[in-house]
Amino acid sequence: MREHIVRLSTDGGCFTGASLSCADLLVYLYADCLNVHPGNLEDPTRDYLFLSKGHDVPALYGTFVELGFLDKARLAQHLSTDDHIYWHPNRNVPGVEFHSGSLGHLPSVALGVAMDCRMRGQDNKVIVITGDGELNEGSVWEALLVASAHQVNNLTLVVDRNHFQANVATEDLIPLEPLAPKFEAFGCAVRRIDGHDFDQLEAAFSALPFSDTKPSVIICDTVRGRGLPSIEARADRWFCNFSSEEVEELLRELHGETPVALRSETLTVR
Repeated sequence: MREHIVRLSTDGGCFTGASLSCADLLVYLYADCLNVHPGNLEDPTRDYLFLSKGHDVPALYGTFVELGFLDKARLAQHLSTDDHIYWHPNRNVPGVEFHSGSLGHLPSVALGVAMDCRMRGQDNKVIVITGDGELNEGSVWEALLVASAHQVNNLTLVVDRNHFQANVATEDLIPLEPLAPKFEAFGCAVRRIDGHDFDQLEAAFSALPFSDTKPSVIICDTVRGRGLPSIEARADRWFCNFSSEEVEELLRELHGETPVALRSETLTVR
């Protein structure tokens, strides 16, 4: 899946570092946790995942390709007006539950779906993934207030806590810590884990819901650019547009060859 992210990081680029931070999380959720697959996308009893951190969609595309939701050939049309494969999720791509891109909106959408499922007497899992910088949006916290007030325990908010907001460290811009107590103060049951450790992911998600009367929150500590040492934990590797030669170098690095030191002056990075 990380290969797909790297290959999408050229000819216009994508949010490479941000997508790599949640790669393990998305693979775990779709492969081992959620009851959602290409054959039940129209079944209202399936589970739901909302990628509120929409610029991580290359990780979602890569997961969909590997699990049969999406034809790999469509990735070659990234940013083409002939397809819907671009920088943010689009419902015309099978498996995408809702458009996102304007941050902070999908916790409320996921809350509405979770409440609807509960009113129907269904036990769907409803999971929404946010970025940590996205938590600066007040709508995230408004949704949690409502979820807590109505005891919506089938809603889980997952934070991709890679410690960067765009090209700035979160704690240098608008500090978020202590983060878990903030969620607890808004009426949530909270756990914090290593978002790259599959054993910890399994332990946390298999324990849902954490409370019978509260929404659940899982803070996943992650590393921007995970899997590529040359770009890991770098503020300037949020969005990248690599040359085709640099993509091939990164793919070799991904597979364990000597890490490369890509020169920033050769890249179109923002």
